[in-house]
Amino acid sequence: MPSNEQRRAAAKRKLERQLARRAEQEKKRKRLTIAGSVLGVIVVVAAATGVYFLTTGEDSSSDTAESSSAVPTTQFVNTPLDIPGPPPPAAKPATVDCSYPVGQEPPAKPVTAPTTTSVATDGPQVKVAIDSTQGPIGLSLNSAQAPCTVNSMVSLIKQGYFDKTSCHRIVATPGFGILQCGDPAATGMGGPGYTFDNEYPTDLFPAGDPALQQPVNYKRGLVAMANAGISPDGKGTNGSQFFLVFGDTQLPPNYTIFGTIDEAGLATLDKVAGGGVKGGAEDGGPAIPISFTTVKVG
Repeated sequence: MPSNEQRRAAAKRKLERQLARRAEQEKKRKRLTIAGSVLGVIVVVAAATGVYFLTTGEDSSSDTAESSSAVPTTQFVNTPLDIPGPPPPAAKPATVDCSYPVGQEPPAKPVTAPTTTSVATDGPQVKVAIDSTQGPIGLSLNSAQAPCTVNSMVSLIKQGYFDKTSCHRIVATPGFGILQCGDPAATGMGGPGYTFDNEYPTDLFPAGDPALQQPVNYKRGLVAMANAGISPDGKGTNGSQFFLVFGDTQLPPNYTIFGTIDEAGLATLDKVAGGGVKGGAEDGGPAIPISFTTVKVG
């Protein structure tokens, strides 16, 4: 029979493991958060000088080949997580009313909020074709589970908001594989000048539900929105930044899932993931640069 000292030591080890897991979960959650306090500084400076921090993405084929071949690559291997994904989406009304309040800061690239706010949820999935400097990426956007998100994305695409922009961030580690895009400023802090609320899977949980802090599996092949958490007035902070999941990723269900990536797109993402992060870091700009030349609906 273990002594009291042995039982205390075992309890201490168990507590240390729990604290380590929680710290790692919080670290991963923060990776997907946009630094909203810095956003105002960056955008105000850009507006004052008349210069937006745009990456044109006008790489020639020779430039693309050179940037890829100059980076040592390894094959990224997806590590399936042993935690479940979010619950299935709930059925929505035939139409939903969406709100896109304009914020205090101007957009990172000239664009307007969606003019359509009454959105149907029973239409076909929206197909999106991304022509990137590292290969094609096809998306299928799901209006049934995230109508307001898809409505915003389609509006931004049709206005050319994502054309000639770079993906500014990659994380390619076991249990976390995402490429973050959608910021024309390529700083990780740019947005469209308006925000909107979370949808699936956040809408499955009441506000304050402890389940919103528990990790779920954002599986390889999903597309989800990046955000800056919930604002002090209880509103969502989604804008234009999104992440493409190329490896099963552990996150709390606070990031709206609004579509999936096709096989050609996953092959493109695997190519970029193989280069890892600039400088060999865990989180940062992709060592193999990737820009969107054009993004089109249909």
